[in-house]
Amino acid sequence: LADGDPDKKIKFTDLVKGNMEIPENDEDFVLLKSDGIPTYHFAHAVDDHLMGTTHVIRGEEWLPSLAKHVQLFKFLNFKLPKYMHIAQIMKLDEAGNKKKLSKRDMGANMDDYTRMGYIPEAVCEYVMTLLNSNYEEWRMQNPDKPYTDFPFTIKKMSVSGCLFDFDKLNDVSKNVISVMSAETVLDRVLTWAEEYNKDFYDLLTADREKALSILSIDRGGKKPRKDLATWRDVKDYAGFFYDKYFKIEQPIDERFDSSDIVNCLNAFLESYDCCDTMDVWFEKIKTISAENGFCADTKEYKNNPDAYKGSVADVSMFLRVAVTGKLNAPDMYS
Repeated sequence: LADGDPDKKIKFTDLVKGNMEIPENDEDFVLLKSDGIPTYHFAHAVDDHLMGTTHVIRGEEWLPSLAKHVQLFKFLNFKLPKYMHIAQIMKLDEAGNKKKLSKRDMGANMDDYTRMGYIPEAVCEYVMTLLNSNYEEWRMQNPDKPYTDFPFTIKKMSVSGCLFDFDKLNDVSKNVISVMSAETVLDRVLTWAEEYNKDFYDLLTADREKALSILSIDRGGKKPRKDLATWRDVKDYAGFFYDKYFKIEQPIDERFDSSDIVNCLNAFLESYDCCDTMDVWFEKIKTISAENGFCADTKEYKNNPDAYKGSVADVSMFLRVAVTGKLNAPDMYS
């Protein structure tokens, strides 16, 4: 088959790459192996012709073989299908260089996402942002529509490699999970945990109503919290509600005197009443702050910080760390 002239160019139109010129094939390549099995090149031409294939969609790594396939279809007197050579999905290696995401890399196998606790909807949403550059804008304008309503077009596909970014995937996933109901979140967490974290599954199912109330905090409304990117995150997010998992993960800044911290915590314990409204509850914290040398008004504190040991925000932080072990946690009153 090697009758091509590499000095000559074939004009070709790829549905993604656009108009191209590629050298004619001059390689006498193998069609059938010694065991009678056809190579991909021969099988591609014969199989796709017999199946009536009109469009071939494949990775851009096949572009170097395109001249062979054009030649094969010509010699076999088959109608050449239309080709779409899609940009590769890339990853950063340890040196910070881009390389193709291979089947051995984390995230190339769909089972990886299930094991890590990602939800299919989030992975699908993220991949859509890679496939069409205008998908994110469409999603913002159509938050409640299924992705299948998106007017997908090959004209908006990237001609260069797309970098797979787990941070971006996590952001997308947080948005998707944040609008789910607490019941849906719990059911799907339990499905995941039963296989991948049986210990946590047993704890959640021992008191389903408690687990449901935990996952209901800050859920719903116009600005729901976006703490969860995967079902694996739920244990770290809600673990402090269970003695088995509670631990101080983020200690209080050492600039605060330990006696002041203890005094504020003890005063809070003495004043606490679970029947208090949020306003009454916070007024008590402001009173405790003032009685222990902390400014009860954050604006006043900003104007004259040297006059106080800290502000009511610091006292609230003492309580948050004591109760949750974290500096950032769900709504404290709830």
